[in-house]
Amino acid sequence: MHGREKLCHNGVQDRCEPGCVELDWGAFSQPDDPIPLEESLMSLTTALYPGTFDCLTYGHLNLIERCARLFDQMVVAVAANPQKVPIFSVDERLEMLRDAVQHLENVEIVHLEGLTVQYARTRKIQFIIRGLRAVSDFESELQLALMNQRIAPDVETIFMAPTIGYVFVSSSLTKDIVAHGGDVSSVVPPQVEKRLREKLGRSAPSVREI
Repeated sequence: MHGREKLCHNGVQDRCEPGCVELDWGAFSQPDDPIPLEESLMSLTTALYPGTFDCLTYGHLNLIERCARLFDQMVVAVAANPQKVPIFSVDERLEMLRDAVQHLENVEIVHLEGLTVQYARTRKIQFIIRGLRAVSDFESELQLALMNQRIAPDVETIFMAPTIGYVFVSSSLTKDIVAHGGDVSSVVPPQVEKRLREKLGRSAPSVREI
């Protein structure tokens, strides 16, 4: 409907009373090229994926690649964890991450200091991604998500599970395997395995016949 029309209290347009309103229906018309719903909902969305990434695994990369398809921009942040003693420096972890995600044009690698949720608000990031490998991860992650929600109600936490083939993969387990001379080529990128060998590597234990 286009043009102008009087909206009268008594419902009769030719017997208007004081206070009747004239509507311009053109003001309510739809634009010629409306934005598709899925495009408007996902427009300019940014997600933050924080972690120590010591060491980077294919489980981490699986989650990063999936998020890169879901969001316009993906920020992967190397963060400090006082409960962990990393074997790689921040610069080394940043370098390994940048090398591993260079095929993803919408992924940015940064160093994060301070509270994750405060960084997200500073960058106007709408979502924080947290990976869950098992039910045992959920309780602590839920507590963290609820506290973040209290600090910044405008930032949402999204829990994501890894692809089933990487559910068992963890950085600590990977480092332990390397330290004992095991093969981790199926769970970390080649450049990460090389650096792990340099830090922790030893030749595979010999097998002696008894």
